[in-house]
Amino acid sequence: MTATVEGAVIAAFLAFCRIGACFLVMPGLSSVRVPMQVRLFVALAATAGLLMLLWDQIYPYADRRPGVLLPRIASELLIGLLIGLLARLYMLALQFIGAAIAMLIGYGGMSGPGIEDGEPQAALGAIISFSALLLLFVFDFHHEIIRALVASYKVAPLDVLFNPQSALVDVTDTLSESFLVVLRLGSPFVAYALLVNLTIGFVNKLVPQIPVYFISLPFVIAAGLVIFYFGVATLLSLFADGFIDITIGR
Repeated sequence: MTATVEGAVIAAFLAFCRIGACFLVMPGLSSVRVPMQVRLFVALAATAGLLMLLWDQIYPYADRRPGVLLPRIASELLIGLLIGLLARLYMLALQFIGAAIAMLIGYGGMSGPGIEDGEPQAALGAIISFSALLLLFVFDFHHEIIRALVASYKVAPLDVLFNPQSALVDVTDTLSESFLVVLRLGSPFVAYALLVNLTIGFVNKLVPQIPVYFISLPFVIAAGLVIFYFGVATLLSLFADGFIDITIGR
């Protein structure tokens, strides 16, 4: 094997480490419903498509010496995981508020299969998660993740190893901003739950002979679903608006 061919193979493997690691945890492709072979072939196809574009930024660092290559492989894997994890955390924040909304309006009693993982999830939370994930793919936000991967070679070139401190700052900032966004999105349901439960508590104290909680539960769920019907479009729209700024913008 000539030095040129060997360098090309190493460059392709380094590109696959960053791109494949990102695809491993990014929303949608990391779902348990996507077969492992599909994830692998998508990562290989993306690597083959981007390698020519990034050739000048990858090939000069295709060093075969183990002392240089092994740390570089580990760094590329961690950088790719970080890019995919930032988008994943934003999606997990929505799953959290979806489960909270279902619980707040009394519709979280029966759980079904989750959308992205095998853990049980409330039906209302599954609807929110699936709608948001579909919206991200319809609006081509997965293309933004690929653009972030391309741009990452200027921010974190191969000759600079993974910086844990900077990565931790990015993760904490993403977590903070993501949960602040979804708490604002779920604030109408929080206010509704506080008001309704406080009212039911007062009524139950006034007439303790009547099981007010069981009588009021259908009405609480019905009113909560009405609020969800009128607010879900705005919720998903505001969620999509914050995706690039919070995750890819870093």
